[in-house]
Amino acid sequence: MIKLVRVDHRLLHGQVAVSWFNSLGANTILVANDAVANDDFRKSAIRLAKPDKAKLVMKSIDDSIKAIKSGATDKYKMLIVVESVADAEKLIKGTQDSIKTLNLGGTKAGENTVNYSKTINLTHEDEEILVQLQQSDVDIYIQQVPNEDRQEFVKK
Repeated sequence: MIKLVRVDHRLLHGQVAVSWFNSLGANTILVANDAVANDDFRKSAIRLAKPDKAKLVMKSIDDSIKAIKSGATDKYKMLIVVESVADAEKLIKGTQDSIKTLNLGGTKAGENTVNYSKTINLTHEDEEILVQLQQSDVDIYIQQVPNEDRQEFVKK
């Protein structure tokens, strides 16, 4: 069962590993990211942030989609973390209605980004992807940690 899908450019870090994992009652964290799946150094760094009781899985986006669609992940209470809005879109579209909620937790500020919150900065392309996902009945919200108020995503 997917408990939460979160976009966070830092992937797994203390905030995600502790506050979200515990508040969700999750037992598994899936880091769905193509670069991490092929980078032993990044995998090692991510393992350091894993809560003691968590099962940690790191897969490419395509392999994550296959695992979710096959039902192999159904027995877990999963927190899924992706690095970007584009990764979230690929995962959501690839799993065909398995994911109906998306948490925006952290995206980098850049030259061509619009600031939505203290941790969310989106490009025009990101905004368009999120609008399309909303039109497909995906609930999208900004919330850095569970005890903060949830802010619904509305394109600026």
